[in-house]
Amino acid sequence: MTTITLAARMGGAYRMKAGQTVRIENPYGTQAVDAWALADDGAETGDGTVQYSSMEHTRSVNSSIYVDKGLAVMGMDRRPLFTMVEDTTPGHHDTQLCPCNGPLYADLDQPAEHRSCAGNFHDALSQIGLAMPFTPASLNLFMRVAVGPEGEVLRQLPEARPGDHVTLRADRDIVLVLSACPQDVTPINGPDCIPREIVLQFSEAA
Repeated sequence: MTTITLAARMGGAYRMKAGQTVRIENPYGTQAVDAWALADDGAETGDGTVQYSSMEHTRSVNSSIYVDKGLAVMGMDRRPLFTMVEDTTPGHHDTQLCPCNGPLYADLDQPAEHRSCAGNFHDALSQIGLAMPFTPASLNLFMRVAVGPEGEVLRQLPEARPGDHVTLRADRDIVLVLSACPQDVTPINGPDCIPREIVLQFSEAA
């Protein structure tokens, strides 16, 4: 196993072979983690960009607004990129909210240099020589978002316990991008609004 600590507020991009797993541990139980995957097997979308994780196709294929144990995250081709094979949390990982971004923090009266998950996505890709012309929607691990009776989006406090984790299995060769969410204005990372690190354990390549 290879263990990596992803610092609070930061992002990382990791190449994974089909069959390889990563355990994402939440040491404090409160940290939201935005996740994306890009196909690393040459597959492209209709516009020539690489296949990327699609929350709309994930919801459609799974018939669920959440990702839970046993469910896969789909590419734009509706083929699995990775599957959640283990989950010690209460589950119901969010697919609805956008990754935090510059305009969102501007709305919250934060300075332009405030770190964001969208920024972390692009920074992480640049570190391995990749780029995307836009920011795809993210899978929001450990984030609690419900839907009210009138369709309203309800942002809730995290329910994971310290040390809870999820394990993701790559279903094809992928680049997995993770962001330890920098949100420190609203309580999406817990009532104290303090972003914290996460711990990653990668299995050996299959």
